[in-house]
Amino acid sequence: MTDNTQIVLEAMKNAGKPLRPGDIAKMTDIDSKEVSKIISVLKKEGKIISPKRCYYSAE
Repeated sequence: MTDNTQIVLEAMKNAGKPLRPGDIAKMTDIDSKEVSKIISVLKKEGKIISPKRCYYSAE
């Protein structure tokens, strides 16, 4: 797991609510395209879920 992946996952856990990729990008100062790629990987690994369209939260 890369540093940015870990940062994104921690931000999602700490938020306590589903977030949009843009919100995560602002919180972490990581480019939104990079955040979207990380979300895609985390979703495939089953570490995050999408409770509603375009929102993501940590399992």
